[in-house]
Amino acid sequence: MLHPLTDLYLSVLNALLPTIKSLINSPVLISQLSAVFMSHVWEALSNGVDQNGKPVKQHLITPHAQGTVLDLGAGHGHTVFYLDRAKVTNYIALEPNTLMHPRLRQNANKAGFHEHDGTLLILSCGAENTEHILSAIGWTPVDTLVSVLTLCTVPDPPNTLRALVEHVLKPGGQFLYYEHVLSHRPDVARWQRFWAPVWAVAFDGCRMDRPTQKYIDEATEWRERSVWGKEGEPEENLFYHRVGKYYK
Repeated sequence: MLHPLTDLYLSVLNALLPTIKSLINSPVLISQLSAVFMSHVWEALSNGVDQNGKPVKQHLITPHAQGTVLDLGAGHGHTVFYLDRAKVTNYIALEPNTLMHPRLRQNANKAGFHEHDGTLLILSCGAENTEHILSAIGWTPVDTLVSVLTLCTVPDPPNTLRALVEHVLKPGGQFLYYEHVLSHRPDVARWQRFWAPVWAVAFDGCRMDRPTQKYIDEATEWRERSVWGKEGEPEENLFYHRVGKYYK
């Protein structure tokens, strides 16, 4: 139950010096210290995190995402490579950390989504800003919501999810998620709650002790739902994952 120390060590090892350099080059970023640090952490570790969840996303996102897709917490845009371009018409990437936008835009362009033709829209607001999201997309609800390791950082997740599902996701639309959640095992959950405050400070608000699946379940009266775990993942893992496909 001490493996978060290893993750913290690797993050500091990879991101501390680049963060210091960024602050020296642009002192105004000191007010965004956590976001700056997280952007460098993600620069170093996101490819590995993506590969670790690749089988899950290939099974969850590629065959099901369609129409206009809203990616909550897009990061560097790894999700875009799991979209079937023949079925997905528009990619809306929600990423509050603007320091990640250059890589996000680059990856979206590689996957065939571009701002100049209207198939790509990058938004810098948070998932809780549903009115701004709707305004930016022309008040037209989306076909697919995708959340990959994002809801751990969203403020007030129960209300945010209810607003997203009610106003941003169209009737008949789908919500696809792959998230780490509070374990159902009391012994693991105790360790998650122990580490959560430290982890949140280091990783821009990420909480490892959220019952995210419960929040999603309660967001609306779902027409259909299917939930499963990450294949081969031990239950002792502090980053216990759940995967879900929900239809509104």
